[in-house]
Amino acid sequence: MSTFQELGVPADLIQGLEALGIVKPTEVQEKAIPFLMENGGDLIAQAQTGTGKTAAFGLPLLTKVDPKSKEIQALVVAPTRELAKQVGKQLFRFTKFSAKIFVEVVCGGDKMDRQIAALQRPTHIVVATPGRLVELVNQKALSLAAVKHLVLDEADEMLSMGFKKELSQIIGWTRSRQSTWLFSATFPDAIQVLIKDCMSPSPHRLTIDRSHVVNRDIDHRFAVCARDEKAEFIAGFLKRRHEDRGLVFCRTKAGAITLGKQLAKEGIEVDVLQGDLTQPERDKVMRSFKKGRFRVLVATDVVARGIDVDGLAFVIHHQPPDQLEYYTHRSGRTARAGKKGISITLIEPRERPKIQRIGNELGVGFTEMR
Repeated sequence: MSTFQELGVPADLIQGLEALGIVKPTEVQEKAIPFLMENGGDLIAQAQTGTGKTAAFGLPLLTKVDPKSKEIQALVVAPTRELAKQVGKQLFRFTKFSAKIFVEVVCGGDKMDRQIAALQRPTHIVVATPGRLVELVNQKALSLAAVKHLVLDEADEMLSMGFKKELSQIIGWTRSRQSTWLFSATFPDAIQVLIKDCMSPSPHRLTIDRSHVVNRDIDHRFAVCARDEKAEFIAGFLKRRHEDRGLVFCRTKAGAITLGKQLAKEGIEVDVLQGDLTQPERDKVMRSFKKGRFRVLVATDVVARGIDVDGLAFVIHHQPPDQLEYYTHRSGRTARAGKKGISITLIEPRERPKIQRIGNELGVGFTEMR
């Protein structure tokens, strides 16, 4: 196992990492940081959320910025505002003991005029969601002409959310860049096209082994129950786990709302996060959950990606997720920072093959709960 020092990370950034309790590099950090520090050319990395990829690209990025120049030198594009804010916060924390590097996060759902005002100040790195970035460039609120490094984070997710056109525009506006670093959990055809558009013919490639992606501290279980028995099963499990906090994922908004009501009726402190909520409403729910004001958060996949809460003991999947990546994203919300956690998937009798497939493809063993 190498240290951040051996990977070439400067001492002031290591101090920032230590203050956050980060001392051991993850696999993606070990593989990406030395290449990005020394070579810094085009990179394609297959890595899921929860693998430590923000530091993998963030630390090298911070070393490539000239704090004396007032121009925007680096751009990170992320699919959701939750992820963009998380990346911005991490970059800010890493530089706690370094020369001041100014990071600005711009994403939909925040007031446009406030963002335009913030961009008047010297800004070195912009972290953005694609839609809002395009709006701001069109309004001449910022220029990408001096951007040397472009990071596309969760590129597959941005394409599946329909940001293909915006990404093409952003790639066009940053033509004078020296490098593009692309992180993606999966590589559908659309990503291959994007890679051809924005990268040199032979970029450096990294794959974080699938079996390492699923956290070893998670205990994976499943329970077979009829659809109308699921709420009762979940309520029973929550009552047995007394104070433990966690997440329940539902596939639909209606399902999430109904389950929230059923659990509240059983006396469980619960709230629901789903796509019909306005952005301020979502933020309010997340703030309350982070502060521990309620025990269980019921959420849909759409809003799940940016959930970053420590100390969650369990994740329950009301149905098995449609995509493997969703399973990794969902279950990765528990067992963070070396703690143990449990992930329970509820299946109907005919869905046994589905759970076997998830287990085989991700290399995890599921235990059945009686």
